[in-house]
Amino acid sequence: MKEFIVKLIAKETNLKPKEIENLIELPPSDKLGDYAIPCFILSEKLKKSPLIIAEDLAKKLRKNLPKEISNVDFKGPYVNFFMDKKILAEDVLTKVKKKDFGKNNLGKKKVICIDMSSPNIAKPFGIGHLRSTIIGNSIGEICKANGYKVIKINYLGDWGTQFGKIILGFKKWGNEKKLMKNPVAHLYELYVKANDKKFDAASRDEFKKLENGDTENLKLWKRFRELSLKKFEEIYNLLEVKFDVISSESIHNKKLDSIISELKKKKLTKKDDGAMIVDLKNEGLGIALIQKSDGTSLYATRDLAAVKNRKEKYKFDRMIYEVGQEQKLHFRQVFRILEKMGHAWSKDCVHVAHGLYLDSDGKKFATRKGKTIFMEEILNEVIEKAKKNLSEREDLSKKELVKRAKKIALAAIYYGDLKNSRENNMIFDVDKFLSFEGDTGPYLLYSYARASSIIRKVKSKKTVKIVDLKNTEIKLLKKVNSFEEVITNAYKQLAPNLIANYSFELSQIFNEFYHDCPVLGSIEEGFRLKLVDAFRTTLKKSLDLLGIDVLEEM
Repeated sequence: MKEFIVKLIAKETNLKPKEIENLIELPPSDKLGDYAIPCFILSEKLKKSPLIIAEDLAKKLRKNLPKEISNVDFKGPYVNFFMDKKILAEDVLTKVKKKDFGKNNLGKKKVICIDMSSPNIAKPFGIGHLRSTIIGNSIGEICKANGYKVIKINYLGDWGTQFGKIILGFKKWGNEKKLMKNPVAHLYELYVKANDKKFDAASRDEFKKLENGDTENLKLWKRFRELSLKKFEEIYNLLEVKFDVISSESIHNKKLDSIISELKKKKLTKKDDGAMIVDLKNEGLGIALIQKSDGTSLYATRDLAAVKNRKEKYKFDRMIYEVGQEQKLHFRQVFRILEKMGHAWSKDCVHVAHGLYLDSDGKKFATRKGKTIFMEEILNEVIEKAKKNLSEREDLSKKELVKRAKKIALAAIYYGDLKNSRENNMIFDVDKFLSFEGDTGPYLLYSYARASSIIRKVKSKKTVKIVDLKNTEIKLLKKVNSFEEVITNAYKQLAPNLIANYSFELSQIFNEFYHDCPVLGSIEEGFRLKLVDAFRTTLKKSLDLLGIDVLEEM
């Protein structure tokens, strides 16, 4: 419909199609049409009042309308377009059935890498890493829907000074039985114990030995890494998240010398109290540490090596880092250093920041009664609560109860996060997330299951006859019709909340339709069944982009 409007306006004005497309608005009321064009910009070009231009333009356009547009009118400085609702219905029902519905070619033959999740080896999978996993996964799916080839990278934190502390801790207090029973918990316990100023020098020595290839330390490090990876894999299976590449900081360790050499060659480094730095103070970015005084590497150096390797290996058109907002300065420094090194593609690197999880009191959701929160415990707690909620609603077999509870729990957590603007802090409220009423994941699953229930009751094929459409039918058609535009905007803003909010609004409109328009046994049964199915298809595709799996029955 927008294409028709653009063509009509372009014929009557000197505006370029892209300019017109950007002007098109959705009126605040259906009485004002389905689309509107404000005439303020035309007023500047034609040196006439926007009110006069709107009236003249509406009169001219009415003379030769395509069948898809039933009327053109004006209200004040706006030209309003009214769609032919039956043609709209036919177009939407046809469009939804196409294989490429919900996809476009915006990123055809282009590659996007997403650095996401990235937990630290030998430490618990933290609640902050959950946000990066959920948001990064959704952004990846949104990029795919926009035609990009996507490479999801889990870049593990498996190098750095903390490993000196963990190795020192294990040598001093390590317990083999504890390590085998719960490796991450035991290693974290040792890290906390060794994280004391009196052990700083010894910890640095252990890490330096590791960087220099000490056999014993390398053996311990490899073992801790393998045990941690196994535990992380269990969590990712529970979350139903997959990666295209498992990478880590240690992989790039051998390339650090070449990065340092390049920085020196381009006269970007200087010495500061024995350490090597890149001074970005004049640009408001402070000092970027490249190498410590003892010769050991740093996070920034490894990130520079990693991104160069990714550019060479994957030839990305865009490199997205889905990492907490506390790392904003770090990434600004890395991107600026890349630019100063002469890499023009630094502009293709973007930090997609997220805020913190907060508890119900608005405090950082990081500890519970002084204890570290393990992600697995949180997930299992939500699944158990979902089981309890389901058991109170209906009698299910154990197998079915477990299956549904897991899907509801994941929908609750994923949607509870993704409906918020990613940069905002958000309350992690499990009970609220699990509610079947309001703006929640379970509500969306219930809406889908309700539509599926209607479709299952149909015994034979029905004739599709579009008669006079009710307002709720038109609202649902228009909402389904806007899905592809939402997908494009979600990519442009790297904002999963646009998809999440759309899913909720779509479900709300469907439930209005459900109460307002009887389907089975009505004169319009054939058409309404198609509309119900169009809703199901659209909601499923929308939830797929959020990483949420649907349930046919609730």
